[in-house]
Amino acid sequence: MTEVRVTHIGGPTTLVEFAGWRVLTDPTFDPPGRTYQFGWGTSSRKLTGPSIAPADLGPIDAVLLTHDHHGDNLDDAGRVLLSGVGTVLTTVPGARRLGGNATGLAPWATTRLVLDGRPTIEVTATPCRHGPPLSRPIVGDVIGFALSWSGQRHGLFWVSGDTVLYGGVRQVAQRLDIGTALVHLGGVRFPLTGPLRYSMTGREAVELCQAIQAHTVIPVHYEGWQHFQQPHAKLARELDAAPDDVRRSVRWLPVGVASDITV
Repeated sequence: MTEVRVTHIGGPTTLVEFAGWRVLTDPTFDPPGRTYQFGWGTSSRKLTGPSIAPADLGPIDAVLLTHDHHGDNLDDAGRVLLSGVGTVLTTVPGARRLGGNATGLAPWATTRLVLDGRPTIEVTATPCRHGPPLSRPIVGDVIGFALSWSGQRHGLFWVSGDTVLYGGVRQVAQRLDIGTALVHLGGVRFPLTGPLRYSMTGREAVELCQAIQAHTVIPVHYEGWQHFQQPHAKLARELDAAPDDVRRSVRWLPVGVASDITV
Protein backbone atom coordinates (compact mmCIF):
# COMPACT_ATOMS: atom_id res chain seq x y z
CA MET A 1 0.00 0.00 0.00
CA THR A 2 1.34 3.45 -0.95
CA GLU A 3 0.53 6.65 0.84
CA VAL A 4 0.88 10.14 -0.56
CA ARG A 5 1.04 13.20 1.63
CA VAL A 6 -0.94 16.06 0.12
CA THR A 7 -0.88 19.60 1.50
CA HIS A 8 -3.45 21.99 0.05
CA ILE A 9 -1.58 25.28 0.22
CA GLY A 10 -4.46 27.27 -1.26
CA GLY A 11 -6.19 27.78 -4.59
CA PRO A 12 -4.82 25.21 -7.06
CA THR A 13 -1.53 24.92 -5.21
CA THR A 14 -0.75 21.60 -3.54
CA LEU A 15 2.40 19.90 -2.36
CA VAL A 16 2.42 16.18 -3.16
CA GLU A 17 5.02 14.04 -1.34
CA PHE A 18 5.74 10.33 -1.74
CA ALA A 19 8.76 7.98 -1.88
CA GLY A 20 11.17 10.91 -1.60
CA TRP A 21 9.46 12.98 -4.31
CA ARG A 22 8.22 16.51 -3.62
CA VAL A 23 5.98 17.76 -6.43
CA LEU A 24 4.17 21.11 -6.48
CA THR A 25 1.09 21.99 -8.53
CA ASP A 26 0.29 25.45 -9.93
CA PRO A 27 2.44 27.70 -7.68
CA THR A 28 0.49 30.71 -6.36
CA PHE A 29 2.17 32.51 -3.46
CA ASP A 30 1.35 36.22 -3.87
CA PRO A 31 -0.36 37.94 -0.94
CA PRO A 32 -4.07 38.80 -1.26
CA GLY A 33 -5.51 42.12 -2.37
CA ARG A 34 -4.27 42.51 -5.94
CA THR A 35 -6.47 42.40 -9.04
CA TYR A 36 -5.16 40.26 -11.92
CA GLN A 37 -6.08 40.67 -15.57
CA PHE A 38 -7.05 37.46 -17.36
CA GLY A 39 -7.46 38.95 -20.84
CA TRP A 40 -10.37 40.06 -23.02
CA GLY A 41 -11.66 42.40 -20.31
CA THR A 42 -11.85 39.78 -17.54
CA SER A 43 -10.15 40.14 -14.16
CA SER A 44 -10.34 38.95 -10.57
CA ARG A 45 -9.08 40.02 -7.16
CA LYS A 46 -7.18 37.62 -4.94
CA LEU A 47 -8.94 37.35 -1.58
CA THR A 48 -6.80 34.84 0.35
CA GLY A 49 -3.06 34.34 0.60
CA PRO A 50 -1.16 31.03 0.69
CA SER A 51 -1.07 28.99 3.89
CA ILE A 52 2.65 28.30 3.43
CA ALA A 53 5.29 30.78 2.24
CA PRO A 54 7.69 29.70 -0.51
CA ALA A 55 10.62 30.02 1.92
CA ASP A 56 9.01 27.39 4.14
CA LEU A 57 8.32 24.83 1.40
CA GLY A 58 11.68 23.15 1.26
CA PRO A 59 13.16 21.74 -1.97
CA ILE A 60 10.79 21.01 -4.86
CA ASP A 61 11.71 18.36 -7.42
CA ALA A 62 9.11 19.17 -10.07
CA VAL A 63 6.22 21.53 -10.76
CA LEU A 64 3.06 20.49 -12.59
CA LEU A 65 1.82 23.74 -14.11
CA THR A 66 -1.57 23.37 -15.77
CA HIS A 67 -1.15 26.76 -17.45
CA ASP A 68 1.12 29.76 -17.05
CA HIS A 69 -0.99 32.63 -18.36
CA HIS A 70 -3.54 33.15 -15.55
CA GLY A 71 -2.47 34.71 -12.26
CA ASP A 72 -4.61 32.35 -10.18
CA ASN A 73 -2.51 29.40 -11.42
CA LEU A 74 0.90 31.05 -11.66
CA ASP A 75 1.55 34.40 -10.02
CA ASP A 76 4.68 36.52 -9.58
CA ALA A 77 5.96 34.69 -6.50
CA GLY A 78 5.25 31.38 -8.23
CA ARG A 79 7.33 32.44 -11.23
CA VAL A 80 10.25 33.22 -8.98
CA LEU A 81 9.98 29.75 -7.45
CA LEU A 82 10.15 28.02 -10.86
CA SER A 83 13.78 28.94 -11.38
CA GLY A 84 14.85 26.80 -8.42
CA VAL A 85 12.97 23.67 -9.53
CA GLY A 86 14.52 20.82 -11.47
CA THR A 87 11.65 20.28 -13.91
CA VAL A 88 8.52 22.23 -14.84
CA LEU A 89 5.88 20.42 -16.90
CA THR A 90 3.27 22.57 -18.60
CA THR A 91 1.51 23.23 -21.92
CA VAL A 92 3.48 23.50 -25.15
CA PRO A 93 2.83 27.27 -25.54
CA GLY A 94 3.55 27.74 -21.84
CA ALA A 95 6.95 26.06 -22.12
CA ARG A 96 7.83 28.37 -25.01
CA ARG A 97 6.93 31.39 -22.91
CA LEU A 98 8.73 30.21 -19.79
CA GLY A 99 11.83 28.68 -21.41
CA GLY A 100 14.58 27.35 -19.15
CA ASN A 101 13.59 24.21 -17.28
CA ALA A 102 10.04 24.05 -18.69
CA THR A 103 8.93 21.11 -20.83
CA GLY A 104 5.72 21.36 -22.85
CA LEU A 105 3.23 18.52 -23.22
CA ALA A 106 0.29 18.27 -25.59
CA PRO A 107 -2.80 16.35 -24.39
CA TRP A 108 -2.07 12.60 -24.13
CA ALA A 109 1.68 13.10 -24.51
CA THR A 110 3.81 11.37 -21.88
CA THR A 111 7.13 11.98 -20.20
CA ARG A 112 9.04 10.64 -17.21
CA LEU A 113 10.37 12.20 -14.04
CA VAL A 114 13.53 10.42 -12.97
CA LEU A 115 15.72 10.91 -9.89
CA ASP A 116 18.21 8.47 -8.36
CA GLY A 117 16.82 6.43 -5.50
CA ARG A 118 13.20 7.25 -6.24
CA PRO A 119 10.53 5.50 -8.29
CA THR A 120 10.21 6.77 -11.85
CA ILE A 121 7.02 8.77 -12.40
CA GLU A 122 5.32 8.46 -15.77
CA VAL A 123 3.34 11.62 -16.46
CA THR A 124 0.53 11.75 -19.01
CA ALA A 125 -0.92 15.12 -19.99
CA THR A 126 -4.72 15.10 -20.06
CA PRO A 127 -7.12 17.35 -22.00
CA CYS A 128 -8.71 20.50 -20.58
CA ARG A 129 -11.01 23.18 -21.97
CA HIS A 130 -10.99 26.25 -19.76
CA GLY A 131 -14.35 27.57 -20.93
CA PRO A 132 -17.30 27.06 -23.27
CA PRO A 133 -17.03 25.56 -26.78
CA LEU A 134 -14.72 27.46 -29.15
CA SER A 135 -13.16 29.42 -26.26
CA ARG A 136 -9.64 27.98 -26.51
CA PRO A 137 -8.27 30.77 -28.76
CA ILE A 138 -9.40 33.25 -26.08
CA VAL A 139 -8.66 31.45 -22.82
CA GLY A 140 -5.54 29.61 -24.01
CA ASP A 141 -4.23 26.08 -23.60
CA VAL A 142 -4.54 24.15 -20.33
CA ILE A 143 -3.60 20.58 -19.44
CA GLY A 144 -4.06 18.18 -16.56
CA PHE A 145 -1.61 15.52 -15.38
CA ALA A 146 -1.99 11.81 -14.61
CA LEU A 147 0.89 10.33 -12.61
CA SER A 148 1.83 6.67 -12.49
CA TRP A 149 4.53 5.01 -10.39
CA SER A 150 5.17 1.56 -8.99
CA GLY A 151 3.18 0.53 -5.94
CA GLN A 152 -0.07 2.40 -6.63
CA ARG A 153 -2.96 0.28 -5.41
CA HIS A 154 -6.06 2.19 -6.50
CA GLY A 155 -4.94 3.76 -9.78
CA LEU A 156 -3.26 6.87 -11.16
CA PHE A 157 -2.91 10.19 -9.36
CA TRP A 158 -4.67 12.83 -11.49
CA VAL A 159 -4.65 16.63 -11.45
CA SER A 160 -7.65 17.74 -13.52
CA GLY A 161 -6.49 21.28 -14.30
CA ASP A 162 -8.86 24.20 -14.87
CA THR A 163 -11.56 22.82 -17.14
CA VAL A 164 -15.24 22.45 -17.71
CA LEU A 165 -16.71 18.99 -18.09
CA TYR A 166 -16.58 18.12 -21.80
CA GLY A 167 -15.65 15.26 -24.10
CA GLY A 168 -11.90 15.62 -23.59
CA VAL A 169 -12.21 15.25 -19.81
CA ARG A 170 -14.62 12.33 -20.21
CA GLN A 171 -11.90 10.59 -22.23
CA VAL A 172 -9.82 10.47 -19.04
CA ALA A 173 -12.41 8.11 -17.52
CA GLN A 174 -12.38 6.00 -20.66
CA ARG A 175 -8.61 5.79 -21.14
CA LEU A 176 -7.11 5.91 -17.65
CA ASP A 177 -7.64 4.15 -14.34
CA ILE A 178 -7.83 7.03 -11.86
CA GLY A 179 -7.32 6.29 -8.17
CA THR A 180 -6.89 9.76 -6.67
CA ALA A 181 -8.08 12.98 -8.30
CA LEU A 182 -7.28 16.59 -7.46
CA VAL A 183 -10.27 18.24 -9.12
CA HIS A 184 -10.30 21.97 -9.91
CA LEU A 185 -13.78 23.35 -9.24
CA GLY A 186 -15.34 26.72 -8.35
CA GLY A 187 -17.76 27.31 -11.23
CA VAL A 188 -15.82 30.35 -12.50
CA ARG A 189 -17.84 33.11 -14.16
CA PHE A 190 -17.15 36.73 -15.09
CA PRO A 191 -19.64 39.64 -15.29
CA LEU A 192 -18.49 40.40 -18.82
CA THR A 193 -19.46 36.96 -20.16
CA GLY A 194 -22.63 36.42 -18.14
CA PRO A 195 -23.66 32.80 -17.59
CA LEU A 196 -20.65 31.25 -19.37
CA ARG A 197 -18.56 29.09 -17.05
CA TYR A 198 -14.83 28.50 -17.12
CA SER A 199 -14.39 25.71 -14.56
CA MET A 200 -16.44 22.84 -13.19
CA THR A 201 -19.43 23.20 -10.90
CA GLY A 202 -20.40 20.82 -8.12
CA ARG A 203 -22.94 19.10 -10.37
CA GLU A 204 -20.31 18.57 -13.05
CA ALA A 205 -17.96 17.23 -10.38
CA VAL A 206 -20.55 14.65 -9.38
CA GLU A 207 -20.89 13.53 -13.01
CA LEU A 208 -17.11 13.37 -13.37
CA CYS A 209 -16.76 11.36 -10.16
CA GLN A 210 -19.32 8.87 -11.39
CA ALA A 211 -17.34 8.50 -14.61
CA ILE A 212 -13.83 8.12 -13.18
CA GLN A 213 -14.88 6.13 -10.08
CA ALA A 214 -11.81 7.27 -8.18
CA HIS A 215 -11.05 5.99 -4.70
CA THR A 216 -10.38 9.54 -3.45
CA VAL A 217 -11.49 12.89 -4.92
CA ILE A 218 -9.91 16.04 -3.49
CA PRO A 219 -11.55 19.37 -4.43
CA VAL A 220 -9.15 22.27 -4.98
CA HIS A 221 -9.19 25.73 -6.59
CA TYR A 222 -12.71 26.66 -5.53
CA GLU A 223 -12.25 29.79 -3.42
CA GLY A 224 -9.83 32.56 -2.48
CA TRP A 225 -10.61 34.60 -5.61
CA GLN A 226 -13.42 36.93 -6.58
CA HIS A 227 -14.31 35.03 -9.75
CA PHE A 228 -15.27 31.77 -8.02
CA GLN A 229 -19.03 31.37 -7.91
CA GLN A 230 -19.13 28.08 -5.98
CA PRO A 231 -16.98 28.21 -2.85
CA HIS A 232 -16.80 25.40 -0.31
CA ALA A 233 -20.29 25.74 1.17
CA LYS A 234 -22.09 25.60 -2.20
CA LEU A 235 -19.91 22.79 -3.52
CA ALA A 236 -20.36 20.78 -0.34
CA ARG A 237 -24.16 20.94 -0.62
CA GLU A 238 -24.07 19.52 -4.15
CA LEU A 239 -21.46 16.88 -3.39
CA ASP A 240 -23.20 15.85 -0.17
CA ALA A 241 -26.36 15.20 -2.19
CA ALA A 242 -24.49 12.92 -4.62
CA PRO A 243 -24.91 9.13 -4.71
CA ASP A 244 -23.22 7.27 -1.87
CA ASP A 245 -20.20 6.10 -3.88
CA VAL A 246 -19.38 9.65 -4.94
CA ARG A 247 -19.99 11.13 -1.49
CA ARG A 248 -17.70 8.57 0.13
CA SER A 249 -14.88 9.34 -2.31
CA VAL A 250 -14.79 13.10 -1.65
CA ARG A 251 -12.20 14.28 0.85
CA TRP A 252 -11.95 17.97 1.76
CA LEU A 253 -8.41 18.78 2.88
CA PRO A 254 -7.83 21.43 5.57
CA VAL A 255 -5.76 24.18 4.01
CA GLY A 256 -2.15 24.21 5.14
CA VAL A 257 -2.29 20.79 6.83
CA ALA A 258 -0.49 17.75 5.43
CA SER A 259 -2.94 14.89 4.87
CA ASP A 260 -2.07 11.27 4.13
CA ILE A 261 -3.94 9.70 1.20
CA THR A 262 -3.85 6.00 0.35
CA VAL A 263 -3.18 5.56 -3.35
